[in-house]
Formats: sequence, structure tokens, C-alpha cells
Amino acid sequence: MTDKTTISAKNDKQDPSRANQRLAYGLVIFVGCMVGMAYASVPLYQLFCQVTGYGGTTQEADAAPVDIIDRNVTVRFDANVSGDLNWRFKPSDAPITLKVGETGQASYQVVNLGASPSTGTATFNVTPQAAGIYFNKLECFCFTEQTVKSGETVDMPVIFFVDPDIDKDPNMASIKTITLSYTFFPKKEEEEAASFDAPQPETISTVTGVGPKSVSAGS
Repeated sequence: MTDKTTISAKNDKQDPSRANQRLAYGLVIFVGCMVGMAYASVPLYQLFCQVTGYGGTTQEADAAPVDIIDRNVTVRFDANVSGDLNWRFKPSDAPITLKVGETGQASYQVVNLGASPSTGTATFNVTPQAAGIYFNKLECFCFTEQTVKSGETVDMPVIFFVDPDIDKDPNMASIKTITLSYTFFPKKEEEEAASFDAPQPETISTVTGVGPKSVSAGS
């Protein structure tokens, strides 16, 4: 092994272009690995959040639970839109109070205020963040590209429930209100918005059930 290394080093000294080729190959491999890790980081982080509820990330479910328990939870709705997206985005419903395990349905509304069609993607979470692992969505418009024509109004439903297992968690005993929040970003910002280190852009927020920003159903 030592003899081969010595011979290779001597050859590199005699032929500098060979050493440069080795360096170039090494750099190409390194850059390729870094690019691969960058592309993998976003979906892996999303998967981690969905499994653990980290950062208030909600869960997805195929069916509603069988059991409904006698505990009320009020769900409020929050809507935000990036300053780079010329949309008006708001919840259509006032806060909803339902039993834990009971299915609820709400709707959000988007209006494209721009002069041309535009596409956005919504990220989501709930607060308090610890409730994310118990908040399940049966239907959602999140992480799906939404293209809205100029002047068009689109209603986007979300169907959800709070998992009865929340009642078994002593840390959740005092939770009576959960806020479901969506933020729309332009299509080009999709990966940046979902990544762990992405900076938060300036957003316009509309929240139901909070002071002058409250939006009642049918408004």
C-alpha cells in the first residue's frame, strides 16, 4: 500500500495535470454530495415534523376516530400571505367549538388581486405547538400548488379533528383553544418556506376571533 502511494505521489509530481485531475474529481464528488443533501433536507424535515408534530406541524388521517369524548376544544383560524404574493387570504369561518374526536369543517378564501394568474403554496401549523401531534386533517389544501386567475375568488376547505389521545396527555390537560394557521407563499418560495432555516418573509395576517382582525362567517 505504501509503495503504491509513493509511486502515485511521484507520478503526480512528474505530471501536475494528473494531480489537478484528482483534485477536480474530488471537488465534483463533494459538490454533488452537498447538492443531494440540500435537495433531501426539505422533504426529510417535512417528514420529521409530520411524524413528531414538531413546530406545531399537524397530522394527516384517512378516517375520523370512532370515539368522541366529552371535552370541548375551540379551534380558531389564522390566515397569512407573503408580501410577494398579491392575494387576499382570510378564514371564512368564525372559531368552531367541537368535542374531541368530532369532525369539524372550515373554509379559507383566496382572492387574486393581481393583474395576472399566480400560483401559491400554503404551509401550516397549529398553536400551541405541542398540540400539533393531536390535530389531524382529513382534507387540506396545504403543500398543494394553488393557481388563481386574476380577480378570481377560490374557497378552500379543510376538514379536521382533534385526536382523543390528547385527553391521555397530562401536558395537554389545560388546552382549550387551538389555532390553525396557514401561510401562502409564491410558488418560487415553496422550498425556502418549508426549510428549517428559511427566514420568515413579511406577511399579512387575518385571524378569526382576535380583536379588530376578527372575521365572521359570511363576511
